[in-house]
Formats: sequence, structure tokens, C-alpha cells
Amino acid sequence: MSLADLPELTATELSQLIAAREVSCREAMQASLARIEALNPRFNAIVSLREPEALLAEASERDAELARGERRGWMHGFPLAVKDLSHAAGLPTSMGSPLSPRSPARTDSLHVARMRESGAIVIGKTNTPEFGLGSNTYNTVFGITRNAHAPDRSAGGSSGGAAVALALGMLPVADGSDMMGSLRNPAAFNNVIGMRPSRGRVPGDPEQELFFQQLGTEGPMGRTVEDTARLLAVQAGFDTRVPLSSQQALPAPDALRLDSKVEGLRIGWLSSIWPDLPLAAGIRELGERALDTFRAIGCEVEPCTLDVPREHNWSAWLRLRQLLVGGKLGAYLSDPKLFAQLKPEAQWEIEQSRHLDAASLYQASVYRSNVYRAFLRLFERFDFVLAPSAQVFPFDAELHWPAEVAGVPSDTYHRWMEIVTPFTLAGLPTLNVRAGFGEGGLPMGLQLAGPIHADLDVLRLGHAYDQACGWGARRPAALD
Repeated sequence: MSLADLPELTATELSQLIAAREVSCREAMQASLARIEALNPRFNAIVSLREPEALLAEASERDAELARGERRGWMHGFPLAVKDLSHAAGLPTSMGSPLSPRSPARTDSLHVARMRESGAIVIGKTNTPEFGLGSNTYNTVFGITRNAHAPDRSAGGSSGGAAVALALGMLPVADGSDMMGSLRNPAAFNNVIGMRPSRGRVPGDPEQELFFQQLGTEGPMGRTVEDTARLLAVQAGFDTRVPLSSQQALPAPDALRLDSKVEGLRIGWLSSIWPDLPLAAGIRELGERALDTFRAIGCEVEPCTLDVPREHNWSAWLRLRQLLVGGKLGAYLSDPKLFAQLKPEAQWEIEQSRHLDAASLYQASVYRSNVYRAFLRLFERFDFVLAPSAQVFPFDAELHWPAEVAGVPSDTYHRWMEIVTPFTLAGLPTLNVRAGFGEGGLPMGLQLAGPIHADLDVLRLGHAYDQACGWGARRPAALD
């Protein structure tokens, strides 16, 4: 197998070949670096790339370990670029902001440490919007990340660099994080797989606030559902330092199997979730064509609605997000010079957070509880629910965010991603699967969600669907 062919392997195949010593870790690293050198100048997915000589030396050390019969884990020898909101020891954590320190991180974030322990070699970071705000990956530190299938279009975000690096074969798998669809939207925009795990499945940073941070989570991305599931198995697991993390264990990555019967499973099609939520032309139609594939593999599908007022969902989302973002970034408000350097979206979140009071936050939590209860009622009738992953197709990469959706003006910078928020508020395991391509060849995805902690069941159905739909074979033109 030539080096040029290695990036075309699935991560599962690559792991097996490395373990059997049919592909060396050094060859895998060479192939990744060659793909990055060829494509990254155009797409700008990988940032803070380490020196190739050091990376090749580390890969050779991984080969020496295998020669001694020592295999660290499923990711042994994998090139890994960490999303630039998380710490990777020895590399700066820019968070896409000129205000972040340039000094290297001293330690890994928890999920990064687990990937490194599984044998991954950290090669650099993947690009992200400033502080992860906004589902379009651009910042003043590294610039714009461009869509793998349409370089003039947005890569989505905030895991946009990770999604593009995956789609272009620069990495076998990638980590990301998700508060407002940041593992789902960029996966949809780049025709790859991204999963927001159940609340607590992948523990957060033990050094951060531990009890209120319940909207965002780290999670896995891959080119196949199987690869995504195995990476989740690496990242997941209880940590006593993170009291809200889940104690429910997953199988070891090498032992994980997704093949299962899906005949007779009941799926509720939420479409736009609320009748007045705008969707760009073509998105609903792609979703409805995907329903035929679910039916073809034996599932029963029927329309449904989420029985909670749209304005209650949005009110809860705004206030809880403002609490968290304002809490993290609010210190900048005391220094006008630093505050002026933040992107307008960050300034808005901080300013809005200053107006919150205990009563409004309690009401937000009540509304959030009602969103969860509405999903519970759906899961009495259905095994899974399904909705589009975004309300617009990939838009002009030079735009900060869409000013309108289907003719409806956007009153905030993130209104165009409203469709992901109920799944976040409910903490459900939610997998972006491929829906196909709309007019102009632009990708779109679907959110496939199940009950809390049913992560493996969601992955099993997603795996069956992804094998049947065939959209994974659609390659970016840059690879032809």
C-alpha cells in the first residue's frame, strides 16, 4: 500500500494494520503530513503544526514499542490534531483569540490525555472560532477554515477545523466539542460524522467549574460511524474529579461492535421541530429522502413534534448560555482595551450576562426541564428522533453568520442554529449522519438522537443507516 493510499483508510482499518505491523506508524505519519502539506494551505484546518522531524521521531518510537510487543491502545501511532479550545501539553491553546496566552499548555485536557494514552501522537491543533463562539470557523489569529467540499463556503463550527481535516484525510479521527451543535453542524457541512454524547459521557476539564457547565461537552468525529464510536470509547469514562460524569461503561474500542438488528425500530421525524422555525429551501426535502433509507433498512418512520413552546426553548438557551459564556469571559469587561479586542459576539454574550438574575436563571432551568420532559414523552412512542443538523446550507465563508434564514431575519448571531438547541438542553446522545447534497453540491446532515445514555443504540442505528445511504463515498473534489 502506497503512502498516498493510507489517508483513504478508515481509522478502524488503520488501527488494525498498525497493530498487525502491516503499516508502520512512521508511514501513517508521513502520509498525514503529506496530505497536510498538499491541502492545508488552501483549507486552513490544521494550526500550530509541530515540526515534522519531531513527529516522525515519535512515530518511530511507536513502531519500536510494537516491535517489543507493546501496543498502547486503539489509537497507537495515529496522528492527532486537538481542537484549539482544549489543552495539549507542549502546544499553545489559542482558542482562536489574540487575548489567549501564547505559552504552551503544561498538561493535556482530560479527553486529550486519554487519546494520548491510547497511543495517539499530537501533531498540532485544529482551527476554531474565537472562544468557540459561532458556528463558522474563522478568527484573527489563524484566519478562515474553508469547507472541504466548497472552499468558498463555511466549514461550520466550532469544530470546523476538525471536520475539514477529517474530510480531506489529514487525520484518521478528530476530537471536537459541542455546545450549540459544534460537533454536529461542521460534520453536516463537510459530509462526515460527529457525535454529541450523552451529558456526562465524556468528562469535562477537572480544573474548570464543575456543576453549572452542563451545556457543552467534548466528543468524537470520524469519517465512519464505526470510527466515531471507537473514538468515543477512548474518550469516555467516569472520573472522580468530574462529579457529573457518567459511570456507565462502554466496551473497549477494539471490542466495540455496531452491527445489530434495526428492523422495527420506531423513528420520529421532527422536521423543523416547530412549524415556524425557518429552514433553507432543500433541507427538509433532503431529510425526507433520507427517511426512505431508514425505511429501507426496516425502520418505521412517522412525523412528530416536540411538545414544548419554541420561545421557552430559546429563552432557556439564551440565558443558560449567557451564564456560562459570561462567567468564563466576564473578566474582560473590567478592561475596556481587552474587551474591545473580543469579537462582537463574545462582547454581546458578556454584556447580556450582566443582566441575568436568579429568578430568570431558575425559570430558564424550569424551561430546560420541560424540554427534557417533552423528549421523554416522544420516547414513549419512538425509539429515536430525527431532525436536520442545520437550518442553512454552508454559506459564504467570508460572512460571519447568516443575516436571515429563508427570508426570516436573524435577531442574534446564532439564531440560524436554533434547531440544535433542544438536543443540547436535554443532554441527549445526538449523532450527525449524512443527509446528502443539495443544490450546488453543498452537504447537509441529520441529527439522530435517542434517550439519555443510549449512545451505543444511536451509533448502531447510525451505522446501519450510513452503510445504506452511500453518502460516505462522496469525496471532496480536492482529493480527485
